[in-house]
Amino acid sequence: MNHSPRIRTVLGCTLLVAALGAGVTACGSSGHPLSAKPYDAASQITFSGPVGAKKADPDKPLEVTAQGDESRITDVTATDAMGRYVAGELAADGKRWHSTAPLAADAHYTVHVSTEDEDGAPGRKVLSFDTGNPSKEKALKVTFGPEGGKYGVGQPITAELNKPVKDPKARAVVERALKVDSQPAVQGAWHWVDSKELHFRPKEYWPAHATITARSNLEGIKVTDRLWGGKSKALTITTGDRLEAITDAGSHYMTVYRNGEEINSIPITTGKPGFETRNGVKVVLGQEYYVRMRGTSIGIAEGSSDSYNLPVYYATRVTWSGEYVHAAPWSTGSQGYENVSHGCTGMSTGNAEWFFDTFHKGDIVKVVNSYGDDMDPFGNGFGDWNVSWKKWQEGSALSNTGKPDPVSQARLSPEV
Repeated sequence: MNHSPRIRTVLGCTLLVAALGAGVTACGSSGHPLSAKPYDAASQITFSGPVGAKKADPDKPLEVTAQGDESRITDVTATDAMGRYVAGELAADGKRWHSTAPLAADAHYTVHVSTEDEDGAPGRKVLSFDTGNPSKEKALKVTFGPEGGKYGVGQPITAELNKPVKDPKARAVVERALKVDSQPAVQGAWHWVDSKELHFRPKEYWPAHATITARSNLEGIKVTDRLWGGKSKALTITTGDRLEAITDAGSHYMTVYRNGEEINSIPITTGKPGFETRNGVKVVLGQEYYVRMRGTSIGIAEGSSDSYNLPVYYATRVTWSGEYVHAAPWSTGSQGYENVSHGCTGMSTGNAEWFFDTFHKGDIVKVVNSYGDDMDPFGNGFGDWNVSWKKWQEGSALSNTGKPDPVSQARLSPEV
């Protein structure tokens, strides 16, 4: 039996593929056409539009069509060099397949097309093409934080964007491409702080001694008409022991736990009336052996009764606005009994040195039973853990989509 050419494909309105049917004999050991080796239509393939050194327009859809009453497409798979599938839709009659998501920019694509003729004999064709690269001004770059290294179990992962992304659909495209993996595995989610910043955290704190990797698959992906994903550097951090300091402003003691076991109880003083320490979970931001603290930095007029200008040692920072856990030798008589500070947590020099040597970036300091305001979730350090898990998930651009990821969606076949 002789099969005349009947199928051609058109790629992205730029690549024209002529007949996919080629002359073959559909006879195998069984004599059934489906037992034949798929025919190769290479001699019938022609192109129009950008070929060779030219690049296809990633804004235009990828399309495959079958010509002839009895010919049809049975399957199309299109992937780029990173293994990302192009989402697509195949008509029920098998006459047309088209992409339903934008192609990536500056990418190399391979397209596998499967066909059959009126006798059911299978045809195969593999095509490839490259897409163009948008200008550098259009590149959306992601910078992950913190810097690589070892942190406490309270350290969130941050993603800073070089351009604002406000549209919910565009945010969903970005968020799908940002991947965070941890060993051991945990449940986690991204939360949009604003149009240029996202934070990722687990439902609970990170496990102790975990390895966490953040990466972006956004390169070449279309975010908006004027914005495409750019290159980003991956991040890897590890966690140490789970260190938690519970600062009880009511009892005037700090209880320190390592991996759930109490390892120290320290008499302290916290903010006095009018300067109460913030309640809630804070994350250690850094440590400074020596800090000059002035009342004017928090709005206290110089020369007033509350004015101060003091050298402070063993200072562990927990907010950007200047809240520390530090040595306060001038208040040792009040530590364990009353709150006399201007908002920081003060302790003896010996205890402050121990705390300074034991705690590091990412470790947890939680204040309870203070009359102060609650710790801000964002903007004054890492207050991420003060947001309920439900509210945190609502800050994800994917929380209400319920749609599959168009970048990694599998190939489709026609209905029969």
